[in-house]
Amino acid sequence: MAGSSKTAKGSAKGGKSALGADPEMKLIQDGIYSYFNVSSVQELKKSGSFRMATDGMDKPDMKDPETWKKLYRRLVGVIPSEKNATGPTAINGVDVLKYFKPWQVFGLDPQVATKDDIKKAYHKLSMKYHPDMPNGDRRVFEALNTMYRSITAY
Repeated sequence: MAGSSKTAKGSAKGGKSALGADPEMKLIQDGIYSYFNVSSVQELKKSGSFRMATDGMDKPDMKDPETWKKLYRRLVGVIPSEKNATGPTAINGVDVLKYFKPWQVFGLDPQVATKDDIKKAYHKLSMKYHPDMPNGDRRVFEALNTMYRSITAY
């Protein structure tokens, strides 16, 4: 694949990514380079596709690892170390404050789920995470509401 060879060449400078030697950060950086078919930060910044994808966001600080992670989550997919997330903001292996994956969060298959299935899954989760409930979480509840509205809008 042309993007892969460019990526390998572009990030091989001194054997390290511009963000250090962390293998996961290299994977994240290479994933974004591949997504936009570029091989360096300079090419990325010049890419019309990149500018379009980041339109409406604060200007990306490409020296900040969190910027790379945010872009990867939004454009490429789940960061390997964040797969099968656990913790107070994780539902069905997805941290709902980092990822917008309503079908996975609700535990439904978009090909076969009915409106009733969606409603039942939403109500079950919204009861658990409602801010007025013990161990409820307003941020998770708001994320669930957004996800529910997005998949019932059609």
